[in-house]
Amino acid sequence: MHILVLLKMVPDVVEDLEIASGGTALDLDCQRMILSESDDHALEQALLLKERHGAKLTVLAVDAAEVDDALFTAAAKGADRVMKIVGSDAGLTTRQAARVLSQTIAEEPGLMPVDLILTGVQAIDDLDGLIAPLVADELHMPYLGIITGIALDVSSDTARAIKEYPSGVRGEFQIQLPAVLGIQAAEKPPRYVPVAKIRAAMKTVKIECAQVLTLADGGWPAVNVLEMKQNEPAGHAEMLEGAPAQVSARLCEILAGRGLF
Repeated sequence: MHILVLLKMVPDVVEDLEIASGGTALDLDCQRMILSESDDHALEQALLLKERHGAKLTVLAVDAAEVDDALFTAAAKGADRVMKIVGSDAGLTTRQAARVLSQTIAEEPGLMPVDLILTGVQAIDDLDGLIAPLVADELHMPYLGIITGIALDVSSDTARAIKEYPSGVRGEFQIQLPAVLGIQAAEKPPRYVPVAKIRAAMKTVKIECAQVLTLADGGWPAVNVLEMKQNEPAGHAEMLEGAPAQVSARLCEILAGRGLF
């Protein structure tokens, strides 16, 4: 059993976000990067499956600021192999990242065959949650997302996955392996690993590097960002009162006055 986890670094929104001089992207050089929360849950779910089934666990990420810390932490938690993809510029689009990850999985020795690929269902800079389904499409694997629990049946190469829906509704699906799953939450909270253990991993674990093959979007439609702006403090709030028709009319007046309607 071979499980592969895809990790992504995202800006730490505790700090102020800065826009690059071009005005169409964040200035990632000025941002502190942290592991995406849902990817942390994907790693935890993979660790639980590794402990139950004796699986081999590989962790893969595209190179980014602070990614080494995330990979060493994954190794300290129990990952057998950690790898990053180098050679790309910062700020890959979601589609470019999916293509880079897919090609690396397909071409890099030892990553295939893989029985299960786990990654977070979404990230704060990719709320559409496209990485997992795009990777699944590239690798011709089935995909299922918004997963909160996994049970493997190794004898039949299948997995039972719990998928969450709005209003607390949950569904149980059986999916044939190999497959790609988008994890919303692991069955248990992500485990804490002592700093001393991470430092020990830094001395003993080698992060493997794979060279990026191409940045082509692969024919997927691209979304072009025309402009980004910082939020501007309004200074005051206007409370709209009256009948629904009056409130609606006033709201439309405000939006039209600001060129938004």
